[in-house]
Amino acid sequence: MNRSAILDMLRSRTGQFVSGEELGRQLNISRTAVSKQIQKLRQSGYDIESTVSQGHRLRRLPDLLRPEEVCPRLTTRILGGELHYFTEIGSTNDEAKKCAVAGCPEGTLIITEAQQVGRGRLSRGWFSPMGKGIWMSVVLRPPFPPQEAPKCTLLAAVALNRAIREVTGIPCGIKWPNDILCNGRKLVGILTEMSAEMDAINHIVIGMGINVNIAAEEIPPELREIATSIQIEKGAPVSRLDLLVRILECLEELYLAVRTGGFDAVLSAWRQESITLGRLVNVIAPDKSYQGTALDIDGDGALLVETAQGLERVLAGDVSIRPA
Repeated sequence: MNRSAILDMLRSRTGQFVSGEELGRQLNISRTAVSKQIQKLRQSGYDIESTVSQGHRLRRLPDLLRPEEVCPRLTTRILGGELHYFTEIGSTNDEAKKCAVAGCPEGTLIITEAQQVGRGRLSRGWFSPMGKGIWMSVVLRPPFPPQEAPKCTLLAAVALNRAIREVTGIPCGIKWPNDILCNGRKLVGILTEMSAEMDAINHIVIGMGINVNIAAEEIPPELREIATSIQIEKGAPVSRLDLLVRILECLEELYLAVRTGGFDAVLSAWRQESITLGRLVNVIAPDKSYQGTALDIDGDGALLVETAQGLERVLAGDVSIRPA
């Protein structure tokens, strides 16, 4: 509590010195206690200058997604109301599922600076280096029936695509069902997992991995043909905090809308932001593989592909866009 209060005071006067005596007086603690909290803030990445004669000043905020930085910026009603932050974790989805089972409130956000075993769809790994992306999961407890849950994946894709375009201006789009690509390479991965009974959803966990400030040389060689980052596409780093806040705003806006009005608007938005529709695609389904033209998505979010043998409806599997 004292640490957050000290940070708030320093942040409100960024670049200016605040004496240890003033900080202690405001918080009713000793100057020694102030110094200990200042040291802990430095260890967390805050650039704080201290002098005997003038006190302490915050020179620069760290590029960290700590609650002290995220929470004051949030305008959402549900998402991020409870935030669990980790410097490093195995998987944000695994942690979110534990929290959900333990009864955490809807909107609980798990965020980490690095993932050890990040994963995407079809059990594929996800490269999640320290401080270079947004690696997070959110817990939802929607009122709609379980058969509607897969469309939350499309909802998340629309929200992330919108937020990235608004904040960064890069020309990204959605590949069915939920990958976000830029110039043919993957920028974002989304993994949605659900716990449900026959007629009710216990919880949905949406995991999101956004490659933000990863330099080209930092991407593993085996991924350089298929993966990219916002920094690579924009030619400059961007604020992870600004992007995170806008993602949560877009996600909550769409989620609240579908809770009351259904998914029609989300499906329409997905069609508008898709880079799959109208393209030749390769489909690897659980039971067969084929090629065809992606025509549309139906009311369930399934991809409709026209092949030489007729119309195929893709609910699961891997879809790749064939080169033009």
